[in-house]
Amino acid sequence: MRLGIDFGTTHTVVACADRGNYPVVSFQDDGGDAHDAIPTVVAEKDGELRYGFDALAVEDEASWTVVRSFKRWLAEGSAVPGRRVKVGSSEVALGEIVVGFLRWVKSAILERSNLPPDLLAEGEEIVSVVAVPANASGAQRFLTLDAFRRSGFAPIAMLNEPSAAGFEYTHRHRDTLSKKRDHVVVYDLGGGTFDASLVRMHGKSHEVVATAGQNHLGGDDFDELLVDLVLARAKVAKADIGDAALAKLRGQCREAKERLGPSTKKLSIDVEGSLGARAKTTEIVVTAQEFYDACGPLVDRSVDTMTPVMTRLDAEGNDASPEIAGIYVVGGASELPIVARTLRARFGRKVHRSPYPGAAIAIGLAIACDEAAGFELADRFSRTFGVFREGDAGKAIVFDPIFTPGTELPGRTGEPIRKTRGYRAAHNLGHFRFLECSALGDDGRPRGDIVVSGDVLFPFEAGLRAGPLLGDVAVERLGDGLRGPRVEEEYALDDAGIVSVTIRDLDSGFERVFRLGA
Repeated sequence: MRLGIDFGTTHTVVACADRGNYPVVSFQDDGGDAHDAIPTVVAEKDGELRYGFDALAVEDEASWTVVRSFKRWLAEGSAVPGRRVKVGSSEVALGEIVVGFLRWVKSAILERSNLPPDLLAEGEEIVSVVAVPANASGAQRFLTLDAFRRSGFAPIAMLNEPSAAGFEYTHRHRDTLSKKRDHVVVYDLGGGTFDASLVRMHGKSHEVVATAGQNHLGGDDFDELLVDLVLARAKVAKADIGDAALAKLRGQCREAKERLGPSTKKLSIDVEGSLGARAKTTEIVVTAQEFYDACGPLVDRSVDTMTPVMTRLDAEGNDASPEIAGIYVVGGASELPIVARTLRARFGRKVHRSPYPGAAIAIGLAIACDEAAGFELADRFSRTFGVFREGDAGKAIVFDPIFTPGTELPGRTGEPIRKTRGYRAAHNLGHFRFLECSALGDDGRPRGDIVVSGDVLFPFEAGLRAGPLLGDVAVERLGDGLRGPRVEEEYALDDAGIVSVTIRDLDSGFERVFRLGA
């Protein structure tokens, strides 16, 4: 069984590779109704956790705490597998929540899905290709890939989400591509993240030219805008209502937003059902235009985020005079009519919207999982990875970039990209502070979305290698006349965008390997 699995912020979508077809898998909820996605939700009561449809089934029970969009925790700077998060009355390791949810997804695939019986043979390995936001940190990539493996899936590749959508574009819109018109901009506005990628497409060979993204921009933010509009109209402060009432109101606003169409004039929200006695009226009406006006700054943020991608497109045009086949709009939140309207007004280029915007990534992943499809991808590292070092003989700290945005990732079966640094140690103990960021300032310092990738200690002094815990040892410069060992740092960037570092004492052969983000 070969599946593309889009583990999304609000919904998780699965598509199947079946003899050249890539249908979206549907699942039955507890009431027997079919859905094309699994809600990415966890619920807790007295230490018990439930996921997906089982979590939604207890949403109205006061004794349960339901947490939606928990995937957004993975985008935070401290998102490592051991990090503990609060879910109701329990503190749970973030990695265990993701593993628990994906195990539930696996059971739903085997027991609740419409997959043909011949694909559900007992003991059948679930080979999969999975995705992460293009701007995901190494820690998020590692946690996601590790959770899929621990949940019983066999992931053979991890793609950036807009890169996967590029496969779906070629599969569906191949007639729009030609030798001269071979560039597509993928605009991916999901439930919690936004990504944009410029992809050059030659037949079934795809090359990602440039990527940009925001880890905290998506459909959830549009829902919250509508919540704020409704509460302001109802003259109720958000701080004055409980979590349960707010969650119910948020759900009503999300459903009203998802019903919006090009001809919709107003949104009606049943506030009495969520606010109870605090509601002065049974419903609040917000015009579609009022909502769009409030959404404008968020859509503008997505367009502004695209600037490096569009700039690179213009540069490509100057070099080789290519034409853009179109801007391909995917992601559940992109169904808002204001999105396509804004893109057309801003860029004046043809905008294609996937007929299945919420499933485009999963379909693209299923295509990538299908060896017979013959698609190839040259993807790129989207962030800056580096390490802080001592400069000016200890008088300054400088940032040394190791891998920079645009570094081409190795193919699925290719060797990792390697870089080395060599020097003679000046300290008894090496303290390496590895970091990823979305940009570098003019002074070379990290800025933008900054994530600590690892905090590593390596004993340069041989006597520390069998001694006390390194965390208890003070870092000291070696005295005059003393020379430390020759040291080599080797960095390896794999096809999933995850960095490993090997630190070696070349004089003695002692070395340690660290997979950053693990």
